[in-house]
Amino acid sequence: MLQIQRINKNDDFKSISREDFIDFLFTHLDQFGDPKEDINKCLNYAFSNEKSEGGFALAAFYEEKLVGALIMNKTGMSGYIPDWILVYVAVDATHRGKGFGKQIIEEVYKQCDGDIKLHVEYDNPAKRLYERMGFESKYAEMRYKKK
Repeated sequence: MLQIQRINKNDDFKSISREDFIDFLFTHLDQFGDPKEDINKCLNYAFSNEKSEGGFALAAFYEEKLVGALIMNKTGMSGYIPDWILVYVAVDATHRGKGFGKQIIEEVYKQCDGDIKLHVEYDNPAKRLYERMGFESKYAEMRYKKK
């Protein structure tokens, strides 16, 4: 059975360290991930007490081994932007296809008090899971990178 632990602040890392949590996401996000520094910044935002910031992380364990991780950030823009953004979610590649990703996202639905958005690349196989879980494509995201 999957055990999911909510992490609200650095002191809540008990079964694993913050560094191990970041390493897990970096490794299992594969080509869809970001550098460890960016994952760390996302956790800092999630654990922040500043106005319009905050969030939480989830760590999922199977047979006492970390098999899934997720970070949620508050957007602070309720109404015109969803209240929450699912920034990172990953399942250990050796445990994919067992329904762990679905269970982690179902836990997020229970933990969040408002609408949720996420960004997913079109070629990411997880996109099908998100669609089955009720996420819909609303916009095409466009970005301008300042040089």
